[in-house]
Order: sequence, then structure tokens, then C-alpha cells
Amino acid sequence: MSAPQIVMQARGLVKRYGQVTALDGVDFELRAGEILAVIGDNGAGKSSLIKCLSGATIPDEGEIKLDGKVIHFKSPIDARLNGIETVYQDLAVAPAMTIAENLFLGRELRRSGLLGQLGFIDKKKMLAESISRMNDLKVGIRSMTQAVETLSGGQRQCVAVGRAAAFAQHVVIMDEPTAALGVKEGNMVLELIRRVRDKGLPVVLISHNMPHVFEVADRIHIARLGKRAAVVNPKHISMSDTVAVMTGAKLAEELPPEAHA
Repeated sequence: MSAPQIVMQARGLVKRYGQVTALDGVDFELRAGEILAVIGDNGAGKSSLIKCLSGATIPDEGEIKLDGKVIHFKSPIDARLNGIETVYQDLAVAPAMTIAENLFLGRELRRSGLLGQLGFIDKKKMLAESISRMNDLKVGIRSMTQAVETLSGGQRQCVAVGRAAAFAQHVVIMDEPTAALGVKEGNMVLELIRRVRDKGLPVVLISHNMPHVFEVADRIHIARLGKRAAVVNPKHISMSDTVAVMTGAKLAEELPPEAHA
């Protein structure tokens, strides 16, 4: 069987902040059609890694490849132009605007002809595309014209995830998407993450919630002390062993061969 295609890859990433080394030669691989969870204690380097992959931070050393080609992101806009969308924990949604307006925030569709050149926005087309894209992801929201502030926390998160899935061409990165959500709403977002993957977009999921990680991840990248401690298969490793590697209580070499992914 041929090896899975690697969509995004990093080799030897180093990031220093003064005397602190946040990333100390990190490697990373995201395969096509997978949910890759990134876990680690505070200070493990997972946030710095994600910032490098999403263009928010420029690494001091190392390289990042997208579809086998070396890329140099200078900003999150660069990453977006390369088809990488990031959903942050603090939800960049505008509460007073409608769902449709939020989906196209910063990427508004212009009307055709002279009106478009004068800056007129095609609200009708944006509404139609919003309905189509959210239906595609089976997001059950009554009306795309309702203000985001009328939605629950889980529904708002679904809007943010839906927007990322609508515009991503390569990768969707999600930073703690189920944090601060109740059980039902958290499950709703997990189901949406699965649908994003099933549509063919690989997902990088950063999470502290181990049950959620084990529920949806195909592989788990364990960060520790600025390095990659291991990449494990959640089907062949226990949650307690995963946490043991994350905290340093157990070394990756002590895991059985089938635990590695």
C-alpha cells in the first residue's frame, strides 16, 4: 500500500523569544484526509508551532513545505492565500453582523460591473453561497440572516469552523474549538470537524480535551519541551500512556511499536 500523501510538513523548526527557546527543532507532518491532534502541556511549544504553520510567527530556523514545496509565510494573509485557514479559540466573529456577513468577513463579494467597481457588495450572492456552504456541512442554523449574537456558543463556533472550511483549499487549523462549550455543543463542533475532514480537508486540532482528541483524531502529535515527543495512533494507545508521554513520565521508546503512527 502506498504511503499517505503529506500535505504539510515542517522540518527542524526553531523559534526563540530572547533566552527562551519555544521550538527546539520540531518536525511535523500532516497527511491528506486526516485529523491530526496536537497536544502538550503549557510551554510544550504547540502554540508556537501552530503560529508558524499559520503564518502568525516566522520561525528562526527550519522549513515548512506545502504539497512538497518550501513556503515562507510572512503573515497569516500569506497562509490564507495558500489555502490555510485557522479558527482561533477567541473566535474572530462580529456579533452584530449576520451569519452570511460573517462567513464573508474580509472577503466580501462585489457586485458585477460598475457597481462592484464603486464598492457595492453583492449581499444576495453572499447569502445564497452561505446557505449552500453551511448546508453542505449540515450546520443546522435556522437563518443565515440572523445576527451572530443571537447564536449559542456552539453555533458561533460552527460559523467560525464553517467559514474556515468554506475558504480553505489545503488545511484547516483549529485552536481549542470545543473549549468553554457544554457537552452537547462540544459534540456538535466535533461532528462538524469530522465533516470537514470527510470533505477532503485535513484538519490540525489543538486541544486540551483528551476525550475529544481520542474521539476524533486519526493521529496525535505530542509536543514536549519544544520538541515532538512522539506521534501516536489513538486506536493503539491508552489515554493514560499518551498523557505519560506528554508529561515525560514515559518515553516514546517505551511504547509498543503499534502505538506509533
